[in-house]
Amino acid sequence: MTLAICRIFSYLREGIVNLYNTVLTMFSKILIANRGEIALRVMRTCKEMGISTVAVYSTADKLSRHVRYADEAYCIGEGPSNQSYLLMDKIIEIAEKTGSQAVHPGYGFLSENSVFARKLAEKGLVLIGPSPEAMEIMGSKIASKQAVEKYGVPLVPGINEAITDSKAALEVAKKVGFPVLIKASAGGGGKGMRVVYSDAEFEDALTAAQNEARSAFGDDSVFIEKYVGNPRHIEFQLIADNFGTVLHLFERECSIQRRHQKLVEEAPSAVLSPELRNKMGEAAVNVAKACNYTGAGTVEFLLGDNDEFYFLEMNTRLQVEHPVTEMITGLDLVKCQIEVAAGLPLSYAQSDLKINGHAIELRVCAEDPYQQFLPNIGTVRTYEIPSGPGIRIDDFMESNMEIPIYYDNMLAKLIVWGANRNEAIARLKRAIDEYTITGIQTTLPFGTFVMNHPKFISGDFNTHFIQENFEASMLQNEETDNIDVLATAAVSFFKGVQTDSEVSSDSHNVDSTEWYNRRRQLRNG
Repeated sequence: MTLAICRIFSYLREGIVNLYNTVLTMFSKILIANRGEIALRVMRTCKEMGISTVAVYSTADKLSRHVRYADEAYCIGEGPSNQSYLLMDKIIEIAEKTGSQAVHPGYGFLSENSVFARKLAEKGLVLIGPSPEAMEIMGSKIASKQAVEKYGVPLVPGINEAITDSKAALEVAKKVGFPVLIKASAGGGGKGMRVVYSDAEFEDALTAAQNEARSAFGDDSVFIEKYVGNPRHIEFQLIADNFGTVLHLFERECSIQRRHQKLVEEAPSAVLSPELRNKMGEAAVNVAKACNYTGAGTVEFLLGDNDEFYFLEMNTRLQVEHPVTEMITGLDLVKCQIEVAAGLPLSYAQSDLKINGHAIELRVCAEDPYQQFLPNIGTVRTYEIPSGPGIRIDDFMESNMEIPIYYDNMLAKLIVWGANRNEAIARLKRAIDEYTITGIQTTLPFGTFVMNHPKFISGDFNTHFIQENFEASMLQNEETDNIDVLATAAVSFFKGVQTDSEVSSDSHNVDSTEWYNRRRQLRNG
């Protein structure tokens, strides 16, 4: 009897192992329907998992690193995204042609497109992401609010249905109390959004918000909610499998933003108590349950005074800032996504997850902080990344690379980890100082400004940090402080070159990178 039982357990164990291996190797090839740093990010995890990768690219990206890194690469069209990265049928055709079993959409482009998700399913391809139904519920700010309300998730006071009558909407606004926020139901990024401070400006603001929403998203549905005056932007990373398990991987602080776009993110937040973290994490899990979510997703909250928090939206994809969560948890979120999409259950519980240290991310964008963050395109002449303990760079840039005009202007993500927040801040300052990008303006100087600001260091800041604390002249003043030293150093440097010219007539051709390095040495003291 004992031998028979042992054999039964042996057979069961062997069956489970075989099932695990079958599921795990289900994806032998994945197509990455994206470009730039996120395409490289996904491909690196695939390589570690022994999965072949297929890249797609536009003519503008034919020399891009993600094209060279992939096992296979196919051109799908011209530079503009609507002629390349948004061509669903073309991407699916290549996935079928190459024998790919799954598609990873990254973020942006088709990552939250339910039509694309359904088209993939019709062809027997797996989207590494949630179901189209979950996308549709959470892709509509109105539908998402209605769904999560049933699970007791806190909502900002207001009206959670599309405005159809401007007069009735004005009465709602008066009842909620000014200021109110008129907000587009579809999309994001600050488009179709207006803060209204009085009934006199309400109708004009409503019309403007609807027009902008229609232009940006093809949908002019807007709703009204109470304007939370000085909020922090706190988001929770989720991972959910196909067996009903939903876990939160703690929070990220994303309050340093310009024009509703994030520039600096960190994990964990400097202000959340363990009790508040648990409460917000539980609410985030309930948001996922409200739409039967699977895969990696992010629930965003506004955190107001007195620890009051309100559901903002859910992003049904991987976030740009996911690395800071990876740094404090030790998890590879892309690997988690792939395993969930392949049908594997999560192998850990909420109680197994711990916060280890502190991580900060700076988005390195081709923007000019001296000119109100205006986009700054051109050719990157010098590109040298920092290194050392606790530093991670997610990028796709190279020296002498031209920045395409068709896409988002984020060049890289500079991520650091420290044993605590102070160490992470110090490490990011050091990394920024080592980061060399010439030929264009970037947000690196702004990153230094933030890391040195007393309010950021103390944790006393909100989403209005830039408009309340930052002016371009502050950066210019920092440069001016060193101008005399640099000018004197330049004279000495070039005099030295002149002296050397007695030996070589070519010595006056000073290498710009050498001078940049000399300038950096002087700045560092």
